[in-house]
Amino acid sequence: MTPQEVLSLIREKNIQFVDFKFTDLPGMLQHFSIPVSELTEELFEEGIGFDGSSIRGFQEIHESDMLLVPDPATAIVDPACRVPTLSLICNVKDPITRENYSRDARWVAQKALNYLRDTGIGDQVYFGPEAEFFIFDDIRYKTTTNMGFYQVDSIEGNWNSDRPENPNLGYKPRPKEGYFPVPPSDTLQDIRSEICLKLMEAGIEVEVHHHEVAQGGQNEIDIRYDSIVRIADKLMLYKYIIKNVARAHGKVATFMPKPLFGDNGSGMHVHQSLWKGNKNLFYDPNGYANLSETALYYIGGLMRHLPALCALIAPTTNSYKRLVPGYEAPVNIAYSQRNRSACIRIPVYHKSEKAVRIELRTPDPSCNPYVAFAAMLMAGLDGIENRIDPGEPVDKNLYDLEPEELAAIPQVPDSLDKALAALEADHEFLLKGDVFTQDFIEHYIEYKRTNEVDAVRLRPHPHEFYLYHDI
Repeated sequence: MTPQEVLSLIREKNIQFVDFKFTDLPGMLQHFSIPVSELTEELFEEGIGFDGSSIRGFQEIHESDMLLVPDPATAIVDPACRVPTLSLICNVKDPITRENYSRDARWVAQKALNYLRDTGIGDQVYFGPEAEFFIFDDIRYKTTTNMGFYQVDSIEGNWNSDRPENPNLGYKPRPKEGYFPVPPSDTLQDIRSEICLKLMEAGIEVEVHHHEVAQGGQNEIDIRYDSIVRIADKLMLYKYIIKNVARAHGKVATFMPKPLFGDNGSGMHVHQSLWKGNKNLFYDPNGYANLSETALYYIGGLMRHLPALCALIAPTTNSYKRLVPGYEAPVNIAYSQRNRSACIRIPVYHKSEKAVRIELRTPDPSCNPYVAFAAMLMAGLDGIENRIDPGEPVDKNLYDLEPEELAAIPQVPDSLDKALAALEADHEFLLKGDVFTQDFIEHYIEYKRTNEVDAVRLRPHPHEFYLYHDI
């Protein structure tokens, strides 16, 4: 839409408020609203001010004033609001220089697309994320000087098989048996369908929804692939809509990668392909799994830089509770067709040229999608530019390899701290075309170490009392 078309939509839908949305550095959606009478055509150029020092990862107190500049192409009627509200996703700018803000994640993704086009390799990149999530009935947690605990609960949890529920009907999937059971074991069918209707209302195409492997309400809703900035916009709205529909039903949705011990965590497998005009650059009918040489080099870039990428695509301390062997979450850096134990899989459901793509299985939905997608693209482009050979595919179950075979396959970091160290040592590929800046990388690493790594490292863990209190 143009600004004029947005104003026409406002009149057509009797909009009362306009909501300005943007994403902070860690990847949480932020917003504020104005009465519709305050929105003018000029505001789309001039922007609207806000306090950047109050946003995680943004400005210091002495340089707090920032601008939000709404993108009219993102205008939708907000599906989560009872009062008719127009939603606009914004870029962040400096009010003095009027330049885009280097720590604005959306701007990073926009620069990544510009860089792709500047290289001449291609003119479009498509991403298709499969973000998993849990819907619980209750989440409680607390951490203070002298205590720390968490507890999640779900009527689907097998741990409740003996709970008085007046009556307890017993339809509770066993651990790792939550994949595809029909209702009544799947209690969330209608909630997921309602979410899908809200997503489609917001212009987000839905392909499929289903229960996922873990007990206790794990779900997946797959949305149609799109270009890098648009799919990141859609993924932010996806999480927003899911959380609000769950809340309307008295439940809570979480995209935390590993909320349950001993059962599957939530990943976000990301399908990706490069295009030039109408040509899929990843397709070669004579290549391995129909992949072109360009696609193999792209895979080579992902594999070489995956330890550093992990700091951006699996960006929480909790991410590394998921990235352990045995739970379908790949830790071995390898590629293969069909094989879901490899970190990079080449789907073979369809053999048509348009459908050929690669799937990176390491990311999880706690990431900032603008940053994560940009980083994946930059790693892949580095592979193409430097002709990085990914080696031979591994078409066998990586978890069943003999120890000497497994030792030859590199692994992703086993902690956020190690992933940040890898990013610190390997980020030159991200700086090309000024897509990521040195300031962004340094500030991101400092933020993560101070607010997440150290915050978790310095606190006693509840299980440590089980192990050590009687020493």
